[in-house]
Amino acid sequence: MFHPETLKAKAPDLYRVKFVTTHGDFVVEVHRDWAPLGADRLYNLVKNKFFTDNSFYRFSPGFIVQFGVHANPAVTKAWAAATIKDDPVKESNKKGTLTFAMGGPNTRSTDFFINLKDNASLDGMGFSPLGTVTEGMDIVEGLYSGYGEMKGMGAGTGPDQPLVQSQGKAYLDKNFPKLDSIKSATV
Repeated sequence: MFHPETLKAKAPDLYRVKFVTTHGDFVVEVHRDWAPLGADRLYNLVKNKFFTDNSFYRFSPGFIVQFGVHANPAVTKAWAAATIKDDPVKESNKKGTLTFAMGGPNTRSTDFFINLKDNASLDGMGFSPLGTVTEGMDIVEGLYSGYGEMKGMGAGTGPDQPLVQSQGKAYLDKNFPKLDSIKSATV
């Protein structure tokens, strides 16, 4: 996990990822033709167990639920500069779609979100969905949301993303112990 440059396998045209979480299981069907670079990155992350013990650290009710910061901050740091170019937006950010989070053009790395409603306004901002939840959307919607939006996002009192990145799951477990997390993700 400390050498992102070595994880370059091409994903199948269509594959399914099963996420086993502390709240239950859900499945995402990934379409490589929607976002080839994104689909390849997700495939490599899943195949190499990147998401094990990953927390759903951002839950913005009626908007998105976000994950993808590694439990170990040293791994997060290793992936910080391992960005991929943007894929053109071919599908809309509909409820249940899985999309990369990003901080601007060509900054996608390991952070993802699942849309909790139709968020077509994200399409024009370059957020390119790569798959959709086909089983367990009720599980996704039921992930723990009691901490509210991330700190720094409006009146958010939830986790502080820079601290999640620099301190990893230890920070989340200490300060936000009710957050749900991923036990495993498999293709």
